[in-house]
Amino acid sequence: MRTGIWLVGARGSVATTTVVGAAALRAGMAPATGCVSMLEPFHDLPLPDFGDLVFGGHDIASTSLIKRAGELAEAGVLPLGLPDVLSLELAAADAEIRPAPSQGESGGQAAVAAAISADLTDFRDRLALDRVVVVNVSSTEPPATPHPAHASLALLRQALAGAEQVLPPSSLYAFAALESGCAFVDFTPSAGARLPALDELARERGLPYAGSDAKTGETLVKSVLAPMFARRALRVRSWSGTNLLGGGDGATLANPDHAISKNESKAMVLPAVLGHEVDGGVHIHNVPDLGDWKTAWDHITFEGFLGVRMSMQFTWNGCDSALAAPLVLDLARFAALAHQAGVVGPLPELGFFFKNPVASTEHALEAQYATLVEWARTAGAA
Repeated sequence: MRTGIWLVGARGSVATTTVVGAAALRAGMAPATGCVSMLEPFHDLPLPDFGDLVFGGHDIASTSLIKRAGELAEAGVLPLGLPDVLSLELAAADAEIRPAPSQGESGGQAAVAAAISADLTDFRDRLALDRVVVVNVSSTEPPATPHPAHASLALLRQALAGAEQVLPPSSLYAFAALESGCAFVDFTPSAGARLPALDELARERGLPYAGSDAKTGETLVKSVLAPMFARRALRVRSWSGTNLLGGGDGATLANPDHAISKNESKAMVLPAVLGHEVDGGVHIHNVPDLGDWKTAWDHITFEGFLGVRMSMQFTWNGCDSALAAPLVLDLARFAALAHQAGVVGPLPELGFFFKNPVASTEHALEAQYATLVEWARTAGAA
C-alpha cells in the first residue's frame, strides 16, 4: 500500500527526523524504538510498511533536507554520519517539497487552497500512490478567530470565494487536503480540521481526520500519573509545571498569542482525569540554548488519609524531534488504515497520541491505548 505522507512544515526538525527515521527503518539501520504501531497488538494489521511510505510536503524554508539533517546530526538529534548514508533517500524526499503557497497571493484563500490541492493531487498521481495522509507539523498558531463561515461547509465555500482571510493556515491545509481526497492529521494544537464546516467536508468526502497536539513529554507523563492518584483516591491539590523549550518551538511559543493554544491543550488532562480543577498551571519559557531538547519540571501536592499533605516532583528531559518523529509515522500509518477501512470523520480512537483528542474526553493513557488496540483490530478486519 504505497502511502504518501505530505508534511506541512516539511523542512522543520520534526519532519526531517521523520524522513531520516523512516529511511533508516526501511534500510534496517535502526530499530523501531518509539513506534507504537510496531508493538505486538498491531503486527497483523494491514498498515503500510515503512518501505511503502513516500514523503513530500510544503515549507516556507529553502534549506534542503540533507543540510537540515546534517545540522541535526551535529546537534546530536540524529546519529553522526546517518544523513550522509541516507543522502539519496533524503534527496528524493527533498525533491517532493514545494514552496508553501502564500495567503497573500491574488485570488484569496480559495486560490491558495487550489494550489495546495494541485500539489497534493500531482504528488499522488505522479508517484502512483494509493493514498496520501497530510500531517501538519508546522508552528503552533494562535487560536482561530471565530467566523460565521466556520459553522457550515456552504458558508465556508461562499466565504472562501472572497478576499477575506476566513481560515487560519492549518485549517486551510485541512480544507485543501480533504478536498483532494487525503486524510488529515494535526500534530499541533492549531485549529486544523476542528471546525464544523471541515468536519462536514470530511464526511462529504468520506475521509478521516485526527488531532490535535501530540503529547510527547510533560503531558504524556501527566496522562499516566493523574490516573494513579485518582485510582488510589488521593486528592491532588496542586500541579505546577515549568517547561523549558529551545529551537523553533520555543521561539514560537515565546509569543503569548501562539502559546494560548498550547497551554489550553496541556491543561486538559488533569481536570478530565481527576474530576476537579487543581491549583498551579503550566508555564512555558523559551531557552534558545536548549536547541531541540526540552525540560519539564513538575511539582505536585496531594492529600492522603486523615488529610496528611504530601508532594511529588518529576523532571522530564527529552529530545523533541526524537520523541515526535515516530508518532508522526504511527499517525500516518493508522490514518492510512482508517482511510483504507472506509472510516469517516474524526478519529477519537487515536486520542492516545494527543493532548486534545478530537471527539473524545478520555485522557488517561492506558484507557486510550486499550481503545486504540480495539479500534485498530476492527479497522484492520474491515
